[in-house]
Amino acid sequence: MIRFIFLVAVLAALALAVVVRMAYLQVFDSSFLRKQSDMRIMRVIELQALRGIITDRHGEPLAVSTPVDSIWLNPEDFLAANSEERKNFLDSLNLSEDFLKKRLREASGKEFVYIERQMAPEAAQAVMDLNVPGINRQREYRRYYPGGEATAHVVGAVNIDGAGVEGVELIFNDYLTGQKGAKRVLKDRRGRIIQDVELLQASEQGQTLQLSIDNRLQYLAYRELKAAVAKHDAAGGSLVLLDAQSGEVLAMVNQPSYNPNNRNQYKPENMRNRAVTDVYELGSVIKAFGVLSALVAGDYTADSVIDTSPGKMQVHNNTVRDIRNYGRLSVREILRRSSNVGTAKLVLSIPQEELIDVYARLGFGEPTYVEFPGERSGYLETGRTLDPFSYATLAFGYGLSATATQLAKAYNIIANDGVYVPLTMLKRDPDKQVDGEQRISYEATKALREALLIDPKDGGSGQAARVSGYHVTGKSGTARKLGETGYLSDRHIASFAGFAPALNPRLVCVVVIDDPRQGGYYGGTVAAPVFSNVMRGALRLMDIPLDDESAYHVVVKGK
Repeated sequence: MIRFIFLVAVLAALALAVVVRMAYLQVFDSSFLRKQSDMRIMRVIELQALRGIITDRHGEPLAVSTPVDSIWLNPEDFLAANSEERKNFLDSLNLSEDFLKKRLREASGKEFVYIERQMAPEAAQAVMDLNVPGINRQREYRRYYPGGEATAHVVGAVNIDGAGVEGVELIFNDYLTGQKGAKRVLKDRRGRIIQDVELLQASEQGQTLQLSIDNRLQYLAYRELKAAVAKHDAAGGSLVLLDAQSGEVLAMVNQPSYNPNNRNQYKPENMRNRAVTDVYELGSVIKAFGVLSALVAGDYTADSVIDTSPGKMQVHNNTVRDIRNYGRLSVREILRRSSNVGTAKLVLSIPQEELIDVYARLGFGEPTYVEFPGERSGYLETGRTLDPFSYATLAFGYGLSATATQLAKAYNIIANDGVYVPLTMLKRDPDKQVDGEQRISYEATKALREALLIDPKDGGSGQAARVSGYHVTGKSGTARKLGETGYLSDRHIASFAGFAPALNPRLVCVVVIDDPRQGGYYGGTVAAPVFSNVMRGALRLMDIPLDDESAYHVVVKGK
């Protein structure tokens, strides 16, 4: 009996102690219970960082991030929603019951599943106002590209999670990506934030990236290229415009393009930057460098004369032809008449390694190292001795492949008196001198520039590239495309490369039109007019002085 009484007394004491402790915690030390409760509803959430802005050289935005909201749900909590709440939720997002069931099946065992990404904040708020169990909102940022398809291939795009997947968005992703932050919050039983408790780490915005692109010139180049591709029913095209002195890329456009603001219409074949990824055999536009190799060898000057009669020649059991018999031509006239025979005779008179060396010094066969992903290096045969015919055709555009950007780099070296200046997609500090490398002698490049000058009196193939008020230097090119069984007679690459003003080059421009099928296919007919229109507008927008006084009087004074 005594043991029983003792046991009851102990149990009563323990019960009293528990009651006293509970009363103490609720009356005198309520903070303990609140802390324990908070631990069960307190969460640390991630704070998204704002991606850095991309601008053109004048500070005009090319890519910006705007705040958006994404709707997600907790499947377990969502089971508490009644049929009316589910219907209201689906109607607010214009979703079907089947879609919701599929998403829930995919999220089996998970506490987080996206339902709608990157909504306008006001639309997301309307969904949250329905107070449906398990429905939550998350702040994100959506990338917007003011230039649309005109700047798409340069700027690139980000994926749904804000990571760069194309263009400079990809190659400078780490630079543009900010530092995410974190904060501690209280959530209610439905997972909604009811109180911000503590900022653990502030998010940091990504850095601003300023490109060398001039948005005005980019749009001008895109408009002209797009019009030419449509006019000639071409498969595509590229245009590259450089600042000859700094090596900055002022415009780089392609056709076809895409709208980076509309992910639903993305086509992989339209998203590649053809100016750096597509390689071509460019035809006669390369003849300038075949002639240059002869000038570098020192055996010829611009006035040296070559007899091209009778307009054809046999080389290693093959025939090299001109469109007609030009007779005796100076080196300068060989370029202006685009003579295959003249070019072949020049290069066949010098050692093969000298031509290859000049091509290599101009950058063929290697990337330009411009800041862009997926750049191709083209093809230049350096490891074996070519037969005479292959060697001759190498001098007028076959057996060598290059991108439009590589071709622009090579012409930029000529425009810069033989000095190579690295190309860049980023704006350079105008107060810092760019270190260049003398790759071709000044004397040889000066002679080539004079030979490439488009003379309105000689009727050469580059007449359509002329710009009123300026002397223009350049060369057109037309090459047959290579098919499975050899070169195709009805498929061509039309190109034009040059610079202006000829007396003091400021701008280098390369135009490549892929497979024009209407209105001609020659470079002088298809690509040269695009060069002229873009160069005319660019020279005016950049306020570059006229260098052709006779043209000035005609154009400006109306005499």
